[in-house]
Parts: sequence; structure tokens; C-alpha cells
Amino acid sequence: MPVAYRNQHYAELKKQHNKENLFEDPEFPATNSSLYYKKPPPGVVQWKRPGEICENPHLFVEGISSHDLNQGIVGNCWFVAACACLALKSNLWEKVIPDWKEQEWDSNYAGIFHFRFWIFGEWIDVVIDDRLPTINGQLIYCQSKQNNEFWSALLEKAYAKLFGCYESLAGGNTGDAVVDFSGAVVEAIDLQKEKYYADQNKQDKFFEDLLKAWNRGGIISSSIKPQGFRLESRTDNGLVRGHAYSVTDVKRVRLGHGLRAYFKNETIPLIRLRNPWGKTEWTGAWSDSSEEWSKIGETERGNLGITVADDGEFWMSFTDWCKNFSDADVCRLINTSLISIQKNWDEAVNFGKWTRNSDPLLNRCGGCVNHRQTFLQNPQYLFDVTKESDEVLISLQQKDRRIYRKEGQGDNLDIGFRVVKVEVNRKYRLHNMETLKSMHKSTFLPARMMFMRCELPKGRYVVIPTTFDAFMEGEFMLRLYTDVDSGCRELVKDKPQTKCWTPLFGYPQVVTHIYVDRAEIGQQGDQAEGINPYLIISCESQSVKSIAKKNSLTPEFQFSAIFFRKKVREPLTVQLWSDDLGSDKFLGQVTLSGRPDDVSHLQQLQLKNKGSKEADNMPGKIALRILTSDELTAL
Repeated sequence: MPVAYRNQHYAELKKQHNKENLFEDPEFPATNSSLYYKKPPPGVVQWKRPGEICENPHLFVEGISSHDLNQGIVGNCWFVAACACLALKSNLWEKVIPDWKEQEWDSNYAGIFHFRFWIFGEWIDVVIDDRLPTINGQLIYCQSKQNNEFWSALLEKAYAKLFGCYESLAGGNTGDAVVDFSGAVVEAIDLQKEKYYADQNKQDKFFEDLLKAWNRGGIISSSIKPQGFRLESRTDNGLVRGHAYSVTDVKRVRLGHGLRAYFKNETIPLIRLRNPWGKTEWTGAWSDSSEEWSKIGETERGNLGITVADDGEFWMSFTDWCKNFSDADVCRLINTSLISIQKNWDEAVNFGKWTRNSDPLLNRCGGCVNHRQTFLQNPQYLFDVTKESDEVLISLQQKDRRIYRKEGQGDNLDIGFRVVKVEVNRKYRLHNMETLKSMHKSTFLPARMMFMRCELPKGRYVVIPTTFDAFMEGEFMLRLYTDVDSGCRELVKDKPQTKCWTPLFGYPQVVTHIYVDRAEIGQQGDQAEGINPYLIISCESQSVKSIAKKNSLTPEFQFSAIFFRKKVREPLTVQLWSDDLGSDKFLGQVTLSGRPDDVSHLQQLQLKNKGSKEADNMPGKIALRILTSDELTAL
């Protein structure tokens, strides 16, 4: 169930009001405090209800459309672009605008409306009255082309209420608003850095990815960095710098006329965009009246709905889009349903905080890896990849700070994360930078959400969400998607806990970390066929096993394990075996004392036999590193 914002319940409040007693929202009053905190609107503002602005007001006029919206005087093109995207997705806008038929003007009109937003992991129901700010009788913020249609103006007011006032909506990312409309994860793509326009193969793959995201209900927007130009200045081809555009279609369009076009099957990738201003369009190839449209048959043109009008919507080639735009936000609706013909993902959601504490074991805001002394004091989340290889999606979102703009503290933190491979039996928090193998890392940006897609081999991993600077406090949500359950959970304990029965079984005295880099198998000559080596590392009553490396005499394992040891004098063993269709073959072992004063650098050791022939050499060597400490939080 959605959470009622500020404990205002729409159904209860509506029962208390009617046409003679219209609702007035005490939580977002019709005063200057709801308009601005710094820059007042350019004129005398009067708050008017829709019925005072026009005759016969409606929530929707002839349905909902991306063409409905025009931006007002506040610089929130990012939000208006997101609304245009929302209008294209009925499965989304019907969640954001609930009970939309019941909310239409009728005999039950009481001046009260409600909208829903997905805020930091939960749906929030926001109640508003319909008093809207006007100057000279005209709406000054978001408005529909039809002067008696008010869904966009009311939706904008509800969003402004969430963040304190209308001015708080000035400047932002379209992807953030789309996430608030849907719960999607947003992937920010730097089009210029990736240089898709210069690499045709890379561009083709990117288009197919966007087309798939679009066809699966994804929402896409793009913008152009000002890069030294004045904000909202225009390029020579009609585009606007520092301005958000909503993508309203992604299509592979058939070239040619008549039956020949079908047999020839020549296509071109096109993308359609909309300027939230409702005017000012691209004037290059495939613009409204360009000669390129003569290459398209009439039926195809009809299907695309080409209109020659300055309505803010236009087509362009995908190549031109990659070349002229600098940034894109791709919002993916991740399918977690078990009953679906589309790929479904397993989702793990964790909420956490970066909190400051003078005790290093309790501090949870250690900053990025540049701060080596404090980096591992950050929150840590462990997960497993149980397939041979799996695509992993990671989304880190910080709590929106826009609401603090009135106090001058509304800037996002610079956030990011790092994924490290850890010991296959790791259960406790990481404490030693030297034992880490970093797999992937995000950039650090003052963005509300950071996203990564990566392919990871089978193993155990820890993702560490951080701020860029140390000792910066804030709240975050970490979402992780895998093909199968990853068992994602926060690591909260630093070492094994003392329990009432611990004295009966003994206390851990030391902690030992073993890392096996590689091996050389000598007795098989050059014939690696059928030699599938794997490791078994044993300590006291515990043992861990690596995956087998197929047909290799020089396997690279990069495999590690960690043990909290009670019997310090009992050695550890690392055994090398070959997986041979059920009759596994022993290839040798090394025995390690694991004392704190042992050699800790990478060393190459001769394989030995086991049992009564333990002193005998076996043909092969193994390269490993072993670290032992009597401080249980050292590793």
C-alpha cells in the first residue's frame, strides 16, 4: 500500500469536502513559501483554481499525450521531459495518477487531487488542492496545450510539494523524475565519451540495446552539455544546449517504396524526440520537411505519424543523435516477475547509511579508495554469483537532497561504488586492502543514482558503496539484480562472536588468508587434454573447493579462502586435484604452518605427496600467498 505523505489520506479528506467546501491544503499553502525560496516569479502571482482559469476544466482532454505538455517559467525541462515520457506509458501513468476517472471534474469535485511517486523504494501518495499559481490569469508553470486540461499542472504541483516549493524543481535530471514515476533503474550514458558516432559496429550494438529497452517499456531521454555556451542557447541545427529532450520513439524504418521496399528490406535506425517547450526543433536530416522523407513509402510515413509543424517533436537519424547529443538517460523497468516471456531478474534491495563514528570499527563513511586508511570502514554488501558467469546490474541511489535547497544544502553527494572479489568462504567484514581483488568500479558523480552492468564469473563478491570524500553522511539504497538468487546481504560483523558455548570449543586465536594464484602441472608432458585441475584448501574441520579449470597444465586460479583458527599449531593444506569424470586424481599438495611471522609475499612451492609418502615430491608447483595475524580484524 502507498504511504500517505504527511499522513494526509486522500479518501478521508475528500469525504470531508465538497463543491461548497473546497479543500485547501495546509501542508502546501497558496503562499510565496510554496513558490520560491530565493527567486520570485516575474509578476504578481494569484492562486486560482482551474474553474477560475477556464470553463469546463478536465484532468484529461481527449486522453493523455506527450504533446500535452509545455514548460513554464521554472527551469524544470527535465521534469517536463519525464512527464512527456510518462504519457507514452499507460502502465506507468495510471500508477502515478491513480483513480484518474474518479478524479475527473464531476459532481464529486471537492478541489482535492492525489498523485503517487516512487520515492526511495516505496510509493508515496501526495495529496494537493487545485489552487495553481497564475500571472495575469495564465498558468506560470507546466501547462497543457489545451487550456482546460490540468493533469500536468496538478502533477507538477504534487511533485513541488514533495520537494518544498516550485523553485526546488529548477535544474535536474530527467532520469531522476522517471525513477520517481516508475521505480526504474537509470543508466547514464556519456555519448561523447563513448564515441558511438565514430564506430559503426559499436553504434549498431548500442541501437539494438536501446531498441530492446524501449520495446520492453523503458524510458529514454537525452541532453546536450552547454560546454562553454550559454545555457539554453541554440545550435546551428535547431537543438538547445543544456536542455532535456524526451525520446518518444525508437524505430528501424524501412526505406523504399511499394513491394520493392519489402523485398529489399533496407532499413535505417531513427529516433524521435520532443522538446518540452513544445516548439524549436531539429532542422537537419529527417527533420519534419527534409528531403530524406522521400526515401520512405507513404504507408511507412503514415505509420510514423509525420507532421510538418513546429510542435517540438521531430525525428533524426540515430547517427546524428549520437553525434549531436552528449548525454542520455536510459531508464530500464527491471522485470522481476516469475511469470513472463521476457527475461526476469532476481532483485535484492538494501537500505543503508553513511554514518560517522570515531571508532574505526563503527565508522561507516570512509570515502572512496583514495582514502586507503578508511575505505573499508564503509558499508559492505556480500553476494554470490552461482552460475559459471552472470550479468549483474547494480544501482546505487542516494536519498534526494533537493528538499534541503531552502536551507542552502540541497546538493547531492558525490557517490559511487566498487565491486571486489573476496574469499569463497568470507562471512565477516573486509579489513585489509592488500587482500582485495577489484573487479569493477563506478565513476563518482554528484548524481542521485549510479548504475553499472557487468559480467562476473562464479564466485563471492562484496560491493562497497561510498561517497567520494571521507566522513560525508547520507542515506542510500543499493539494488542488485542477478539471474538467480545472489544471497545479497550486508556484512555487519567484524569477526566471530563469543557465545556462551564458545569456551567448550575454544576461541579463534588467529585469522589466516590464503590466496592461490596459479599452478604448474608437470607429469603430463604437453598433454593437457583431460587435465581439469581444481583446489581444495583445508583448515581444521573446514575446507573450500575451487572451480575446475578445463584442459590446463598451467591453471590460473586466483582463488582465496579465509579461516579463523583455534588450533594455531595445526597446519593448513592446499591440495591440487584433477576432475576426471568421477574418478578424481590427486596431483599434489603443500602444507603450510600459517604462523603470523611466516613469509607473506607470493611464493612458488613444490607440490608434495600425502599420507605416508608426504615427503615425496610431486611433479609440479603452486604459487600462493599466505597471511596470518593474531588480530582477528586484521584481514
